[in-house]
Parts: sequence; structure tokens; C-alpha cells
Amino acid sequence: MRLHILGICGTFMGGVAALARELGLTVEGSDANVYPPMSTQLEALGIRLMDGYQAEHLQPAPDLVVVGNAMTRGNPAVEYMLDEQLRYISGPQWLGETLLPGREVLAVAGTHGKTTTTSLLAHLLESAGLSPGFLIGGVPGNFDVSARIGGTARMADAEPSSGAPFVIEADEYDSAFFDKRSKFVHYRPRIAILNNLEYDHADIFPDVAAIQRQFHHLVRTVPGNGRLIVNAHDHHLAEVLAMGCWTPVETFGIGQGDWQAELLAADGSAFRVHRKGELLGEIHWSLLGNHSVMNALAALAAAAAAGADPRALLPAFAGFQSVKRRMEVVGEAGGVRVYDDFAHHPTAIATTLAGLRAKVGASRIVVALEPRSNSMRLGAHAEALAPSLADADAVVFLHRPELPWDAGRVTGALNGRGSTVPTVDALIAALRDQVRPGDHVVFMSNGGFEGAPRRFAEALEA
Repeated sequence: MRLHILGICGTFMGGVAALARELGLTVEGSDANVYPPMSTQLEALGIRLMDGYQAEHLQPAPDLVVVGNAMTRGNPAVEYMLDEQLRYISGPQWLGETLLPGREVLAVAGTHGKTTTTSLLAHLLESAGLSPGFLIGGVPGNFDVSARIGGTARMADAEPSSGAPFVIEADEYDSAFFDKRSKFVHYRPRIAILNNLEYDHADIFPDVAAIQRQFHHLVRTVPGNGRLIVNAHDHHLAEVLAMGCWTPVETFGIGQGDWQAELLAADGSAFRVHRKGELLGEIHWSLLGNHSVMNALAALAAAAAAGADPRALLPAFAGFQSVKRRMEVVGEAGGVRVYDDFAHHPTAIATTLAGLRAKVGASRIVVALEPRSNSMRLGAHAEALAPSLADADAVVFLHRPELPWDAGRVTGALNGRGSTVPTVDALIAALRDQVRPGDHVVFMSNGGFEGAPRRFAEALEA
């Protein structure tokens, strides 16, 4: 069987391609941006890549076209696919119908922390000897791939091991231009983490209630003999469960819930774990912030629901290597440390900076911020951005000319701590003028940022 994947170089669709290839299928794909590292990873798997979305890429006709959710009507390949009545399917539906049946699916949903929690859960199950499959929307530090089938069977003429765990990052974003349901409704998990729920994706959701309805669609698919692992602090998730719940629920939180963390370090690098009043032990690891502690509790509770011994898993946290671009240290020179962080929402910005502040004390924190997500670019989070930067001593805001709202609304509320620049070159120059030994410089964007973190680190070294 030959698959053609439209939008193949996206993190999710690239993972779909890798899984299909591991199943023994012939896989090819098109994308408007065929470039490393995803292009080299896919080519190493024997996957043919085509630049752009020409109709000719679908000639001769593949057996099936897998359509990424970045594809829209008017795209030449999409129009040809429809005119020629080629068979097509969304990436999430392909996963749900082809790979996930018969597996112990563990889905990780939430506005924040999905990638880290998915990576951590896969790491814990691997440490327990369960050889999980996974699809992660990032590059996990403990594995050399972002997706694998897991179990024992990896051939096209064999099914993956019956019941073998498969951990999947369960996104609430829509599935395709022809399927506006959230991706996660296709996954049919037996165990689902509901990490948190806030308003996001302003391009497709009018309000938080619309997102809650999608989350409830996910809740409806979790069987009665499964498990829901739910943030005990989140009132939006409590409202989702109040719509109807048919599955046992375990909650987690800091000082609250069935699974509780008792902080031993203010920065979140050490804490005790209690389960329903029983002390399980302590976790010591390299991650920072209360949000990381919450991710840890969620992953541990899900691993336990899958049959792993939670006490035996506690030492594995020390060996967890975080996902790329989650407060990743990219360089240090002249006493200045530079971080690259995948920031897409004010809450994520605030919790990340709070964790760093608890770690570095009175040292200066300088933030370089690019509003890159659809919601950020639309200005949906503009009012919340300045408060989210409370722990920053200085902020340089990349205000590209095409940004449709005035970034002065943010920098003006920072009481002299903020400035705007129109280009990445100007941003790097502004940072060089501001930083001094002992500073921590955090680049925050969920886009490529034109390589700014590494360019700045290299400029410091020079």
C-alpha cells in the first residue's frame, strides 16, 4: 500500500509517516517546507519527500492520501485530490483505524504540558519494561525518535502486540479541513490524562465552552474499565466532568487530589509523592516549576493505571531528559545562560518563568518573546501577556510589521521593563546591549524564531 501524506514535515504528520513506514507501508509526502531536521529523519526512513503541493505529486494516484490539518481548500494538491475522487483520510483517523485498535492507548490531553507529559509517560513505561509505542509532538530526550510502534511486531503482515501500551499526545486542535473535531476523539484511549484546560486556539474556538465540549467528547470515549487522570486544581475540567462521566477518576495536584506532591524545593526540582494519603517516596529531577511537578504526577498516575509499580518508577525521574525546546539550555558565555522555550500561552510563560525565578533567585531574567501561535498573533492573549511576564526583569518583544495588534499594549504595562523591535536582527542587537554576566536569557516562541536563541548564544561567544 502506498500512502501520500500532505503536510508531511509537521511534527505530528512526520510521526504518522514514521509509524506507517515502520508498519512496512510505502510512504511518500509533500510539504511547503521540506527542510531539516524532519526532512532528514524521514529520508533516512526511505520516505520520498516532494517540495510544494503540485497536483503532479499525486500522480500516479496513491492508494490513500493522508491529509494534514494545515491543508485548506484552494491548495492545488487538495483540489486535485477532490476532483479526482482519490481516497483520503485525516492523520488522526488513520491512526485511530490502522494502528491503535487492540492497543492499550494512553492519551495525554491539555492546553499545556502535553508534549512533556507524553514523553515522560513513555519514559516511565519504558523504564517499567513495557516497551510502549508512542507519538510525541516534539523530540523526546530519552528516545531517538518522536514516534514508534513499540511492542514486538513491526511488520506489515503482523499486528502490533495485543494490548501493548501506546502513548499519544492528544491534541484538541481540529483533525482536517473536512473534519473539525479535535484530533483526540479518534484515539479511543483506555487511560486519558486531562492535564489542564484554558482558552486557546482562537482561530477555531470561539470560547472556552467550545473547547470543553471537545474535551467532553474525549471523556465519552473512555471506557468504564479505564481511567481518567484529572488535574484537581482545574475548574474548567471539573465542569467537563460535570457534563457526564462514566469512567473512574483519579485526581492529582500539589497538596490536593488522590495523587499529591509535597514540595521539598521551591523550584520543583524535588518533591514527595503521596497516593491517597500514603507516602510513595521522593522525586529528584532536573525539571523546574510547579507545572513540571503536575506533569510528573499525571504521568506517574497514568503509568500506575497501566499496571506499573509507581514506587519502583520514582528513580526513573532522575534520568528523564526533557523535550527539545522546553527550557533547553542552548549556550552560555560571559556568564550569560541562554534558553530556548516553546511558549505558546500566557499561563505557560508565567509558570515557566516562576520556576526559573525559584531556581536563580535574584539573578536577572531577560525574555525575548515572539507571539507566534495563532491565538497570540490574533491578540487573543494580549491582555494576559504583561502579567505573565511578572518574573522577567526585562522583555524584548518581537513586533513584526504584520502583527495585527499593537504590542505597546504589552510593553507599556511592564513599567519600563519592556521594549519592542521589528526584526530578529534588531532583537539580538538589543539583547547584546542589555545583558550582563549572571543574566538568564529566555527565548520564548512556538515557532522557529529564525534561529534566534542559537544565533544569540553564538554572538555572545564571539
